[in-house]
Amino acid sequence: MTDDPPAGDEAPTYGVGPWVGAWPADPRLDPDLLRDGDRRNVVDRYRYWRHDAIVADLDARRHPFHVAIENWRHDLNIGSVVRTANAFLAREVHIVGHRRWNRRGAMVTDRYQHLRHHPQVEDLVAWAAGAGVPVIGIDNLPGSVPLETYELPRECVLVFGQESVGLSEAMREAAVATLAIAQYGSTRSINAGAAAAIAMHAWVRHHGDLEVGHA
Repeated sequence: MTDDPPAGDEAPTYGVGPWVGAWPADPRLDPDLLRDGDRRNVVDRYRYWRHDAIVADLDARRHPFHVAIENWRHDLNIGSVVRTANAFLAREVHIVGHRRWNRRGAMVTDRYQHLRHHPQVEDLVAWAAGAGVPVIGIDNLPGSVPLETYELPRECVLVFGQESVGLSEAMREAAVATLAIAQYGSTRSINAGAAAAIAMHAWVRHHGDLEVGHA
């Protein structure tokens, strides 16, 4: 199995070739990758590792925040949100609404990120109540609290609305707080994928181990 994006005239080249020398006796390593090389989109420490071994290692270190995005009109930003959630090691990504979404933007990081589907807002809200995590909306609505000054809890689910329409009314009512990202230009809002990245990074600045993140 390869994690390469679809081939094209300018497809990126990355990874390592076949292992040179005696194979290491590490049960986490994949014999096929050792033999053929590893061209997956993973950090160097995971080169030649089996897929399940990578996921198990990530699971042992995942952060306690979740990310959710509403998908009523097949939002094309979901792939980007999943990729960013993987980079910041979110516990899970929740898709609210339509189950299907365009995975191209995820750059195959969805294989390493736990995904959960909720058909309706009420389903996400019920899950969050059972898990004991507050729902926090991200949208520049009247009355929203600045993200930059809000003390994000360690355990929470950051929710993002459909591109162009923002959070649904039901999601706004379910959120314990709605946070807005400071903006200074002429556009009404920023891209949902960009907003998700900013909010996740705000969580990391509050609670993440920055030394580990930069190692």
